[in-house]
Amino acid sequence: MGNILEFPSEQAKGLAYLDRQIRQLLTNKGADEDLIDYAAAQLTRIYKRIKESEQYCFGIRLPEGLTEQERTALKIDIDAGLETIRKENHGLIIELVAQLVLAQVQIFQLRRG
Repeated sequence: MGNILEFPSEQAKGLAYLDRQIRQLLTNKGADEDLIDYAAAQLTRIYKRIKESEQYCFGIRLPEGLTEQERTALKIDIDAGLETIRKENHGLIIELVAQLVLAQVQIFQLRRG
C-alpha cells in the first residue's frame, strides 16, 4: 500500500481553525470587518512562519559498524526527541503569537483613529 495523502493538509486544517476562532472572537467583541480581516491575516502569516520553522532538517554522521536495527532505533529515538522539543516549544510559541497579534491589532486600531 502506498502513502496516504490527506486533504486538506494538517497545516490547512490548523489555519482554518485559527481563522475561524479569531474571527468569532473578534465578532463577539464587536470588531468591524476591516479589523477582523487584518487580525486573521496577521495570524495566518505568523502561523505559516511557525510551521515552517518547526520542520527540522539536519544530518548525523553515524559511527561505522552500526547494524540496520541500531540505525533504525537511533533514528526513532532522535525523531521522538525532536517531536518532544517541538511540542514543548509549540505551546509557548502559540502564546507569544497570540500576544503579538493582539499588539498588532491594537496598533492597527490606534492608527485608524
